[in-house]
Amino acid sequence: MNKRLVHTPEGVRDIYGAEYACRQNVERLFNDKLHSFGYQDIQTPTFEFFDVFSREVGTTPSKELYKFFDKEGNTLVLRPDFTPSIARCAAKYFMDETIPLRFCYTGNNFINTSDLQGKLKETTQTGAELIGDVSPEGDAEMIAMLVEALINCGLKEFQVSIGQIDFFKGLCEQARLDEDTELELREFISNRNDFGAQELLTQKGVSEKSVNSLLSVSSLFGGYDILDRALECADNERSVKAVDRLRKVYELLKLYGVEGYISFDLAMVSKYNYYTGVIFKAYTYQTGSAIAKGGRYDRLLEHFGKAAPATGFVVIIDDLMTALTRQNICPEPENKNFLLVYSCGTAEAVREAKRLRSEGFRTVMLKKEKSEEEYREFARRNNFLQVSFI
Repeated sequence: MNKRLVHTPEGVRDIYGAEYACRQNVERLFNDKLHSFGYQDIQTPTFEFFDVFSREVGTTPSKELYKFFDKEGNTLVLRPDFTPSIARCAAKYFMDETIPLRFCYTGNNFINTSDLQGKLKETTQTGAELIGDVSPEGDAEMIAMLVEALINCGLKEFQVSIGQIDFFKGLCEQARLDEDTELELREFISNRNDFGAQELLTQKGVSEKSVNSLLSVSSLFGGYDILDRALECADNERSVKAVDRLRKVYELLKLYGVEGYISFDLAMVSKYNYYTGVIFKAYTYQTGSAIAKGGRYDRLLEHFGKAAPATGFVVIIDDLMTALTRQNICPEPENKNFLLVYSCGTAEAVREAKRLRSEGFRTVMLKKEKSEEEYREFARRNNFLQVSFI
């Protein structure tokens, strides 16, 4: 036998037994909170036409997509990101709907990158999308729901950092930066590389005042008070409105009682170019990156023919599980697995198994052919709550 056949490719892994049971429990707890806010489940295909995730949409770079062809010669891709798929679906089935729509989902996505840094190429994501609501109330609902869902999963110490992409874009417009320069600057700002940002802006001949304003963005993170400092850097209407939006959202979050989990970071700029306003990420201990991210994307649905504002978020279940496990707070699922080992007649064993199943136990029948100790060890290895011998 070729031993290579039992191994998985780089960037993917098998999940089974107690670990998978815990994972399913966390997904259920998270989705219970989304459902309590009235979000309804939706499922989109694992692969889509390439154009759904094209550069014009502003999603994952082409080189990071898993691409293949169907028999008609169409270019297809494995889903790297749920949001464009949900946007396409909403445009197709709810073109004329004017009342806000609330969707939630769970599924796997795929990123083809060689720069793994401990990350997987296939991950499970759970998220929510609010389509048709342009208000600050929509932003606040999304952030508050994320906080409550993380708490429902057992997470205790975490922070949701909120930014505003329009604040950064307003400063870029004020400095008269072209699109390519803005994208390059975005990378420097997100990495808080002030030296790289300054060198780029100097090469482009940007005025000293605009350079100082753009470089100041890196220091605008912390509590509510940083919004006052942000206004000192903003000498344009778009950035001022962005700060005002953040103030309104924060006041609404206080109504939900989640303000203790909130901070601000105006240097937050997503790699997804479809975000248009409030954006946010959730961080906790024992993970190297955000466990959840989201934001407003008011123009994405236009690409699919439906003009509608929207906001949403996604939590990476793999990263959330890592955090919960390393913090020793992963909620244990109810274990109803029962191993019934019988040496009596089959009829008696079937009757007993039916009784146990009627009481809610997931019962496995095994005819006794080994020692009781071997069966107990088997049960321990395979996540059985109890072993009974009859």
